[in-house]
Amino acid sequence: MKFCKTYQEYMQNWEREFPGVGFKNLKKILKKCRHDIDSHNSCDDNGDLIPSNCPHQCPVCDGTFFPSLLKEMSDVVGCFNERARKLLDLHLATGFKKYYVWCKGKQNHVSLIQEGQDLVTYAMINAIAVRKILKKYDKVHYSKQGQEFKSRAQSMHVEILQSPWLSELMAFHINLRDKKAKARTGANFFEGCALKFTDGKPSLTCELFDSVKVDLDLTCSICLDTVFDPVALTCGHIFCYICACNAASVTIVDGLQVTSPKEKCPLCREAGVYEGALHLEELNILLSRRCHEYWEERLQSERLERIKQAKEHWEFQCRAFMGV
Repeated sequence: MKFCKTYQEYMQNWEREFPGVGFKNLKKILKKCRHDIDSHNSCDDNGDLIPSNCPHQCPVCDGTFFPSLLKEMSDVVGCFNERARKLLDLHLATGFKKYYVWCKGKQNHVSLIQEGQDLVTYAMINAIAVRKILKKYDKVHYSKQGQEFKSRAQSMHVEILQSPWLSELMAFHINLRDKKAKARTGANFFEGCALKFTDGKPSLTCELFDSVKVDLDLTCSICLDTVFDPVALTCGHIFCYICACNAASVTIVDGLQVTSPKEKCPLCREAGVYEGALHLEELNILLSRRCHEYWEERLQSERLERIKQAKEHWEFQCRAFMGV
């Protein structure tokens, strides 16, 4: 079965709840553009066809194809992030809040697992749809503009596989699977996600379809160790919280919320990525269980650093108050 038909059948079950990529409509746009290009093709002296590239100011591509795809990608990642946030907030709720939301929403672990699996599948199949339509664009136009558009989309944070909520959902599934395995229950768990170690370095992997695989490196590029108390910047890169604070030139006491908009990501050098940084709670739980000895060591060293920074912070505040 062709992917276009597979995608349409999948999205028909969710079209009222989830936005998607207009795969069929985008293919029609490309078909019209191909017809216009073919009508302008010429032959060389040997009678061979000389392909004509799409002009830089193509009204079909610049005015319809890319704006439509960009809006659809933005809607998809926005819906995915919001749904994932609500699901994980529900799972991580404690005390009276947990009792209230679970009774009000009539939720249970089975429904949470199913919704999480649906969200991961939704992210993966839309990532495939975007990749395939951009590949077809380049094939039609004999160009690399499709890949260039993908790079622009990543810089605009509308690439769904770049979303930190995806790594949180993957960790969420592994955490529940581990918990139920210890309890020896027979729940039907999503097996597509796994935490793997290569030469002692952890990574999150997820593979639902043959043509796409997510592999997230969990090594902090600042301290070059497994991320501890992980935080994801809006550009998608993951760091230890204390490493991110040091890179942003702020203390742990003040936190990333006071970071200057001019501060840049240590990896991609994009500015303004600290505002809205996401604490990866599910990933934190997963790594603390799977890397227990390392976690205890980091916990002790981080506690000392936090005490040191807190002491320096309050000494500075006292001196400022006294006018010293």
